[in-house]
Amino acid sequence: MEIGIIGLPNVGKSTLFNSLSRLNVPAENFPFTTIEPNVGIVPLPDERLKKLGELFNPQKLTPTTVKFVDIAGLVKGASVGEGLGNKFLSHIRGVDSIIQVVRLFDAENVVNTIEKCDPEQEIGVIETELILSDLELAISAKEKLAGLMNSGNKEAKIKGEILVTLKNYLDQNKTVKTALKECNIDSKSISEYNFLTNKQLLYVFNINEKTSAEALKKAKDFVKNTKNSDSVEINAQIESELSQLPEEERENFAKELGVESKINVLIKKSNDLLKLIQFYTVVGTEIRAWSIPAGTNVKSAAGKIHTDMEKRFVRAEVYSFKDLAELGSEKALREKGLARIEGKDYQVKDGDIVYIKF
Repeated sequence: MEIGIIGLPNVGKSTLFNSLSRLNVPAENFPFTTIEPNVGIVPLPDERLKKLGELFNPQKLTPTTVKFVDIAGLVKGASVGEGLGNKFLSHIRGVDSIIQVVRLFDAENVVNTIEKCDPEQEIGVIETELILSDLELAISAKEKLAGLMNSGNKEAKIKGEILVTLKNYLDQNKTVKTALKECNIDSKSISEYNFLTNKQLLYVFNINEKTSAEALKKAKDFVKNTKNSDSVEINAQIESELSQLPEEERENFAKELGVESKINVLIKKSNDLLKLIQFYTVVGTEIRAWSIPAGTNVKSAAGKIHTDMEKRFVRAEVYSFKDLAELGSEKALREKGLARIEGKDYQVKDGDIVYIKF
């Protein structure tokens, strides 16, 4: 599963991406530096994995990862081909969730596509382009169903009525997510269309030393109260500089600068945005974390490790990280009957430690 990083040109998307992935992605000071999406695979910070390392003392600890896609800057009119237009809207349609980077400081030496630092305007420009793109998709999808609807196909008629409802909301500059919630429509019924404004969205406010606490609070309150979305503030330039240092030096350097790194907060929030949970395996000399969607059964989770495990699944021994951390050993867990044998339909819980029998 992937998270797309979007925003207007020159708001700090690629600088943030560099901080996350430590890849050398161009971040030049002019629009459309990023043309093809760049992909970064980022380890998920995991205190439970560290604790498992202390308890088992393995040779190798392998964290799970979060996948970020750096998508080129959108501009007003992208839905009708402005800038690099629909090419980038298609890149957004290909990701599972979205991070929008919003600049929260003025900088005379940075080219901007809007006249001044205005987070609400930035958010509005991007949202409008996504809405317009979804509106075009809803109209097109409805037209394609017309023949089946006219022939009396019940499924097509139901889907067509949903698309009309979505079109009406989009015409009012409202999102698909809003329409589904207010009209109590199951999102699975329109999953095939992959509407942009139905994706989970996290706002990242790119700040610097000139950003006032008042401006930051106003921006965070705006997205919380009007967009029903979470946010995190990050100094992308400082984070980019910190990411170049060895891990053991970053904390001290941040203290010298008088800043607090928020990059791990962003990675964790991104994982939550994808609605992923983590389970763990202890195999030989390696302890490894795995990410799966909440509600995944243990047989399918086994397939995440290896397809043969899913095909030849027999059962699983499962216990929770919480119980292990409290009791201190697998032996104590088993003595108390807290290690369970589960069948293929068991839904894996966040923090489960799983031994697959196959």
